[in-house]
Amino acid sequence: MNIWFLTGSQGLYGEDTLRQVAEQSQRIAEQLPMPVEWKPVLTDAAAIRRIMLEANADDTCAGVIAWMHTFSPAKMWIAGLDALRKPLLHLHTQADVELPWATIDMDFMNLNQAAHGDREFGHIQTRLGVPRKTVAGHVSDPAVGERVLAWVRAAQGLAEVRTLKLARFGDNMRDVAVTEGDKVEAQLRFGVSVNTYGVNDLVEVVDAASDADVTALVKVYAEQYAVAPELLGERNESLRYAARIELGLRGFLEAGGFKAFTTNFEDLGGLRQLPGLAVQRLMADGYGFGGEGDWKTSVLLRTLKAMAPGGTSFMEDYTYNLTPGHELILGAHMLEVCPSIAAGTPSCEIHPLGIGGREDPVRLVFDAEPGPGVVVGLADMGDRFRLVANEIDVVTPPQPLPKLPVARAVWRPRPNLRTSTESWLTAGAPHHTVLSKAVGREELTDLAEMLGVELVIIDADTTTERFAKELRWNQAYYRLAQGF
Repeated sequence: MNIWFLTGSQGLYGEDTLRQVAEQSQRIAEQLPMPVEWKPVLTDAAAIRRIMLEANADDTCAGVIAWMHTFSPAKMWIAGLDALRKPLLHLHTQADVELPWATIDMDFMNLNQAAHGDREFGHIQTRLGVPRKTVAGHVSDPAVGERVLAWVRAAQGLAEVRTLKLARFGDNMRDVAVTEGDKVEAQLRFGVSVNTYGVNDLVEVVDAASDADVTALVKVYAEQYAVAPELLGERNESLRYAARIELGLRGFLEAGGFKAFTTNFEDLGGLRQLPGLAVQRLMADGYGFGGEGDWKTSVLLRTLKAMAPGGTSFMEDYTYNLTPGHELILGAHMLEVCPSIAAGTPSCEIHPLGIGGREDPVRLVFDAEPGPGVVVGLADMGDRFRLVANEIDVVTPPQPLPKLPVARAVWRPRPNLRTSTESWLTAGAPHHTVLSKAVGREELTDLAEMLGVELVIIDADTTTERFAKELRWNQAYYRLAQGF
């Protein structure tokens, strides 16, 4: 995906000045923390509107960065901004970091007046109600670069979800509320297409996988993971069937252009194992996934993986350590945690599973890498979608977990477990989440702005009283906004 870099000026300054504008604009664009597609300087309303329409029509354009190098009268931008449907970042910068105090004259002032031009541009954006992100400072400042990069990641996530196709194998778990949701509204709001396929449609391609392909994939497992000896010996057929599931599932998704999917242990059709290893490896390759038919979490996972590769997984808050002063959350799932968050080499193991009524499934087992991160949930509130995020610190488990045969993460939620869980429950957030160490609050804030959805964040400064008030304010705002 590309980001376009637009520069505003006007014809009043003459060709010599506009050449300098173009040269300095290109220099600014080259200092951004990612490649951008620089466009010629814009000096009239017709050209501005045309470039915005071209951005809309270009599927490879994820968003537009605009900078008013000099003074660009904002009425020229009205038609273009009104037409723009791609994410917009207003970069408030200037050509040089330091002013040449001893040599400043009026020629310099006429050329270097972004402080003037960007205020005019900011006014018209606000006047028109244009959603955008504003970043101020010189592009050489790492803090500026990081904020721009966060917006770029969010724009990439938006571009992904706009065309995302998701395959549900079976429906969602019976009688569960939070995994339900309005798929039509999701397609209208996000762009994602969510459709259901019979599990036995998948079984056909699983059974059709060739023995040679299965053998080759089992060899990959032995090279990448610490495979339990029994899977290479007396239980090798179970490992081969796990490989067969991966080949069939991957082939089904690739053939249909799907980048996200769900499964459900209550609807396995002719599958002999609940997909575990296959799901984990597909997530590691960037696919979205949700257990028990949870398509919303699958959509969210794929979106965040498109924003930043690695370090992001399907997750579920499972159980707590409530020792005063040492409160922790143990997160896991039946089988499906992505190895992109693993500390060290995962082990490939086989163990019984008490639900699903199938053969013992193969899975990767590991602890998550310690470090700061975020858990995010997406809930359908009936009149809108709500993103809820909690900043966390993943930690090494205080003690070994020799009898827990699943991948897992242990974390300390901010500001503490009591405030975190009370706020999460008050928000009506889901039990399935996405845990990410690659995406943070700024990317999530930018993504929510682009999608036009509510976002509430539980962090080190959260109190339950203020959080409850924020939810009430948001409810009033979003209901009023629907009538505008």
